[in-house]
Amino acid sequence: MGRKVSDGLSVRVTVPASTVVEQGKFYVLDGFFGMAIQSVTTGAGETAPVILNIEQAEYETSQITTADAFSKGDKVYWNASTKLLTTQANADASGNPQNRPVGRVTVAKDANNVIWFVLGPQVQAHA
Repeated sequence: MGRKVSDGLSVRVTVPASTVVEQGKFYVLDGFFGMAIQSVTTGAGETAPVILNIEQAEYETSQITTADAFSKGDKVYWNASTKLLTTQANADASGNPQNRPVGRVTVAKDANNVIWFVLGPQVQAHA
C-alpha cells in the first residue's frame, strides 16, 4: 500500500545537539541540502526538528565564498567545512568532487556578494 504524503518541497530533518540553525540560511541535515524555514537552537545532548525547504527553485543568498566569481551558469557546490556555497568542486585524486553539488548560478555575484541560484535535485553527497 502506498500514498502521496506531500509535494516534496520541504522535509523535516533533525538538528544535532549543540547546533544553531538560522532561518533563511542553507544547511545539510540528515543528508538533505536546503534552506531552514525557522531558527532552532539545540543544547548539549538534545536534538530538535527543523523544516528545510528543498524545492527546486531559484534562491537569493549571500551565504557564499566571497573569493569565488559566481558567474552566471557556474555550478554551485556546498562546502561542509565552511558552511558556504562555492564554485569549487575540490576534486580528490580520483577526480571526484569533495564539495556537494547543489545548483547553478542564475544571477552573477553583485557588489554586495549576493547571488541567485537554482537549487538542483537532491543528490547523494560523496562518501
